[in-house]
Amino acid sequence: MTTATTDERALEELQREHGPALLSFLLGLTYGDRQRAEDLLQETLVRAWQHPEAFEAPYESMRPWLFTVGRRLAIDARRSRMARPTEIGDGVLAGTPDPSDVTESAVAALDVRAAVRELSPEHRAVLVRIYFDGLSVKEAAADLGIPAGTVKSRSHYALRALGRCLPGYSRTLSGSLRG
Repeated sequence: MTTATTDERALEELQREHGPALLSFLLGLTYGDRQRAEDLLQETLVRAWQHPEAFEAPYESMRPWLFTVGRRLAIDARRSRMARPTEIGDGVLAGTPDPSDVTESAVAALDVRAAVRELSPEHRAVLVRIYFDGLSVKEAAADLGIPAGTVKSRSHYALRALGRCLPGYSRTLSGSLRG
């Protein structure tokens, strides 16, 4: 079964007559991303090729039909990109330390230990119980003889202080507390 397609000469004329205006329109919709706009232009022309009945419609010009198809394709492409997680470039991966590198782990451990030593004794005691000894907030509170709310408060402020001392590690220190 073969499907009807638009005559190649009609498609060439359509591209010659409306292509530059359509590309300009699509550049606006893609915020100046020329590659994306050109992809959308090609897809719009493919749709015109696949739908010869559009040429037979009672339009004076095919331009409104082309612009509508191009706009819908741009909207669909944007929605599709928004539904996917953000991609990261190779530069981020190149700057990320290798987790299997024991030297990086040792340096990080030394940095964290030095920063923990700078904390007040009260803040340090809470972090040691929760993060190094693995106690829950309740267990740390009972061990230190202070209310659970005080444990949470001290750990919050201690982590903030560590985040300031260790800006490269701040994301890994923001784990949640177990109640």
